[in-house]
Amino acid sequence: MMEFDFSGIIPSLPGLWNGMVMTLQLMALGVIGGIILGTILALCRLSHSKLLSNLAGAYVNYFRSIPLLLVITWFYLAVPFVLRWITGEDTPIGAFASCIVAFMMFEAAYFCEIVRAGVQSIPKGQMGAAQALGMTYGQMMRLIILPQAFRKMTPLLLQQSIILFQDTSLVYAVGLVDFLNASRASGDIIGRSNEFLIFAGLVYFTISFAASLLVKRLQKRFAV
Repeated sequence: MMEFDFSGIIPSLPGLWNGMVMTLQLMALGVIGGIILGTILALCRLSHSKLLSNLAGAYVNYFRSIPLLLVITWFYLAVPFVLRWITGEDTPIGAFASCIVAFMMFEAAYFCEIVRAGVQSIPKGQMGAAQALGMTYGQMMRLIILPQAFRKMTPLLLQQSIILFQDTSLVYAVGLVDFLNASRASGDIIGRSNEFLIFAGLVYFTISFAASLLVKRLQKRFAV
């Protein structure tokens, strides 16, 4: 450890902070979009329509069977060609937008299963009571089932968000500079790559460990 020199980290903090902002933006937008799309998919999987249920099931099984890095590179490289074939014009979507869409669609497969399990954990008697009161399916889900389900699902949703926070480092494949890539680049510039990677690892560990403690605390609180 005496050979390590961490003094170069402090002058590089502004650049590292910009990388962290990029990481948090990717995670936040990916989580929000993933939960919205995942909830829609979960309702389709729970639908009495076999077509909707089978389509949603196929979506979930597909995205849970391929690596996230493949999804990111596919959206970045292949989608512009598809759009050009459809519109006849070059319509680049950019690295940031392609990563956001990739995270949303990939995480939606996992959030779908979390939401589906949460909805199924609500006693069916509440659905029957809502129907007896004359509520429509949408009103029943919006006012009774989903609020209770999301309360139970919160720890699992946060746990999946922690995983996405760590997976954002894969955006190096399309040239985005997140926190890890900013740390690597800063270390390469001053010739202290090991020190910056150790610092990045400590930051990821601290944030992820603190979030995991929060998840455990919420699990205990919601279990009462």
